[in-house]
Amino acid sequence: MTDEDRHGPRGINDEAPSDGDPYLAYDESTLPSYVGLPSFQKRPWLTDAAALAARAPHVAIVGAPFDDAVSHRPGARFGPRAIRQASYHAGAINSLQLGIEPYEWLDIVDAGDAPVTPMNIERGHEVIRRKVLEVARSGAIPIVLGGDHSITYPSASAVAEFVAPRGLGIVHFDAHPDAANSTWGNLRSHGTPMRRLIESGAVAGRNFVQVGLRGYWPGTETLEWMAQQGMRWHLMTEIEERGAEAVVADAIAQALDGPDVIYLSVDVDVIDPGMAPGTGTPEPGGMLTRELLRAIRQVVGAVELAGMDVVEVAPPFDHADVTAAAAHRCVLEAISALAARRRDAGGSPIRGGGSATETSGGG
Repeated sequence: MTDEDRHGPRGINDEAPSDGDPYLAYDESTLPSYVGLPSFQKRPWLTDAAALAARAPHVAIVGAPFDDAVSHRPGARFGPRAIRQASYHAGAINSLQLGIEPYEWLDIVDAGDAPVTPMNIERGHEVIRRKVLEVARSGAIPIVLGGDHSITYPSASAVAEFVAPRGLGIVHFDAHPDAANSTWGNLRSHGTPMRRLIESGAVAGRNFVQVGLRGYWPGTETLEWMAQQGMRWHLMTEIEERGAEAVVADAIAQALDGPDVIYLSVDVDVIDPGMAPGTGTPEPGGMLTRELLRAIRQVVGAVELAGMDVVEVAPPFDHADVTAAAAHRCVLEAISALAARRRDAGGSPIRGGGSATETSGGG
């Protein structure tokens, strides 16, 4: 058994071994984050469906580089690449918050992007749905990097199809409910995906729980429709008064009131734009980044996660990559919480942490 089999890929601060050629000491997974393929955390690229099914990883990252459905500032199509690149890590990682090295407990791959083309919303949504369903059928939990928030409609629909007949609940962090009927007549905009999910039957309204809503949209008609569906939501004022942890605990209980598994959707505009300016519809007065990261650990540690997305990162409006970094850490917190949940449930660590050297074409 090699050292990598025992301990996973060499870490960023590990010295090269004294034996062998020191110029060949570091493989793709342990080189600096800016060297080589831009996969998420330098995890293996595994874009072929058959190879993905054969490997059956615990988690697979999926890119949804789509923003044809935005109503204001475009740019989220560049979000998946920016999120992948917003890291200085290489090799093994260690969550200080949860006291776990996730690669020792989970096999994580990057399944590449859905084959999106611009100027065709229906096609874009369909290829995203197929890609996420492909990942779910492999046994992996899909974590989708958006893209505008309209991608939650195809992504969560695919997860709901896969987990059926088990019920799916959704915990949704956002400044906006995204439950309008249409945006200038378009039924598939980033302001409508939650209504489409409920109308399609993918998720029941009473198990759709939103956290962080604030600002001046939508109007009373949309809020009345939401109430008629039994949707439940928690405004930023409630977080200010009660604290995020108490509000998130209520949201978890509400989303699990009937369903067995949870889909987590995170719009980065739930964060105050002073900390996450790179988004299409910024709304002042939001959550702190640390509050959101803690909330993600809280949710994922308490539920059976079936899927997740992080959306609305618009790099053209970002500053010093702070929004992309926040989105990247949302994913890492979820992965670390999944690893801790596996450990605490009495699971066994996997052998080593894998490497990012294997690649597979397709996608």
